[in-house]
Amino acid sequence: MADTGEIPASYRKLLTDPVTVALITMMPDGQPQATPVWCDYDGTHIIINAAIGRQKDTNIRRNPKVTVLAMDPENPYQYLEVRGVVEEIVVDETGDNMNALSMQYRGIPKRYGIEAPPKEVETRVYYRIKPLRVIAH
Repeated sequence: MADTGEIPASYRKLLTDPVTVALITMMPDGQPQATPVWCDYDGTHIIINAAIGRQKDTNIRRNPKVTVLAMDPENPYQYLEVRGVVEEIVVDETGDNMNALSMQYRGIPKRYGIEAPPKEVETRVYYRIKPLRVIAH
């Protein structure tokens, strides 16, 4: 088991393969709120996409501390817990980030298969999460 601020190379596939992860944010009363999400990893930050106004978005804007939990679908005893902070919130104006995630997870180049421009559906953002503490088990 590793407990560092760096994601071990042998665990990065949990963030780059189509593995649904749990994003944990904090509600105003201190209760954790968990959401299954798609993610990617750029070698420095975990990237997660969401629509503006959803509970996780509201929570992150109030408190940027988050946890990402990824379980290996082939070995449920192997998991990665990343405690970090959202360093940047980027508006996904073109939908390129969501489309890349859709291709990664579903093999479909348009988010959820929708052809409409993103702004006609909802305004999406992506969070760049800097890992501060990584527990690989």
